[in-house]
Amino acid sequence: MAETSASELLDVVDLSDTVVDSMSRGEVHRLQLPHRSIHVLVFNSDGKCLLQKRSMLKDECAGMWDSACAGHVEAGQDYAITTVREFDEELGVKLDATPEYLFKMTPTAGNGMEFAAVYRVYHDGPFAVAEDEIDELEWFSVSQLDRWVNGESAVTGAELTTGFGEIWRRFRQSDSQDQNP
Repeated sequence: MAETSASELLDVVDLSDTVVDSMSRGEVHRLQLPHRSIHVLVFNSDGKCLLQKRSMLKDECAGMWDSACAGHVEAGQDYAITTVREFDEELGVKLDATPEYLFKMTPTAGNGMEFAAVYRVYHDGPFAVAEDEIDELEWFSVSQLDRWVNGESAVTGAELTTGFGEIWRRFRQSDSQDQNP
């Protein structure tokens, strides 16, 4: 169980993403200190992106839609190791290698003061979700997510995490730059 314990130990980092201390997850969040996380954007063969509806048991952003796989980098670990571990823990899929690295977000109040390394995986499932982490998985088209993130339409009664919105905007910006040399 990667993210449910407030006593989980996380590395506190400075604004250069250099480790300066280790503290409990609860303290890091309470003090709003910069720390590390990962997010994995999962796409299927139809080009749709998988999102998770965070468990109502979560202490942060419960019931909100987020990246299909996300988690904190535990003290002493790195982004790559965490990505493979979290993918297995949350989605029940063992990856043979670290997924494709896309970019790293810098800490903001909106993303919980996290340096968030963002990766991409292509996978059609099936997935075996960690029920204490995820209430639901659903595939969304890129255009659906674009409209939702931009506030033009939403899934009825559902909200996106602020962090996912920041990640999606950056992903789409870099995606369009990659397609327009």
